[in-house]
Amino acid sequence: MLRNSANHVEHQGGVSIIKLTRHGWYSFAGRIGIGLCLVLLAGTIQAESPSTVHVGTFSRATEGGPYPDSWKPLTFHKIDEHTEYSLVEDDGIVVLKAVSRGSSSGLTREVTIDPKLYPIVEWRWKIENVLQKGDVTTKEGDDYPARLYITFAYDESKIDFLDQARYELARLLHGQYPPTGAINYIWESRSPIGTLVPNPYTDRVKMIVLESGEAKAGQWVVESRNLHEDYQKAFGDDPPMISGVAVMTDTDNTQESAVAYYGDIVFRKE
Repeated sequence: MLRNSANHVEHQGGVSIIKLTRHGWYSFAGRIGIGLCLVLLAGTIQAESPSTVHVGTFSRATEGGPYPDSWKPLTFHKIDEHTEYSLVEDDGIVVLKAVSRGSSSGLTREVTIDPKLYPIVEWRWKIENVLQKGDVTTKEGDDYPARLYITFAYDESKIDFLDQARYELARLLHGQYPPTGAINYIWESRSPIGTLVPNPYTDRVKMIVLESGEAKAGQWVVESRNLHEDYQKAFGDDPPMISGVAVMTDTDNTQESAVAYYGDIVFRKE
């Protein structure tokens, strides 16, 4: 995604945090771009029960049909090759399939969730292969067969004075504030599981390695994370409201290929 993050969102007129990642959180002088300011979409998610918030209900969708729950594609200016996302059936359950061939794009959904009330995020994913050139520590290797982005809403109290001016500029240019920051859960090529590092383009996005290597390739892996605790470890503070969720399979930096599958995404109370 070396080129992705420096450019404008192709739709909705918003600022993409997925794009801000690559060239710095605020390269607004000609290169407005998360790694994670998700495109704002219509609607606010409400809890479906006292204990859960269902964000990605892919299993309730129809194979080959439209994306569920206001999920929208996110494409990048000057990136001609887009990752292909489709709803397919796997073991009798509809899931989201991503195919990337030297390409990049994502799927996003705006949400409004209090991480203090719903700190647990759960999902499952499966990959067919890792990337030989993938490397979470370098810009050139910042591609992954599977990743889950979670963005956090703008909170002036968590932004220093200089950054507040940049956030205000973003609001004036695009009509909305960028997120305060983002957590990026990834399936990496070789870094140890548990690695927590800043994104190579901006420290406003923190990368957490949940799976690494090919040992589990071809298998569904269920993930459960305490997002509230992960934010505290990553940023040293309590998180603001969750503002968006995205999935992304991208290989445009490494020019490799990857196939991944994503199951339902759920937030839960402890």
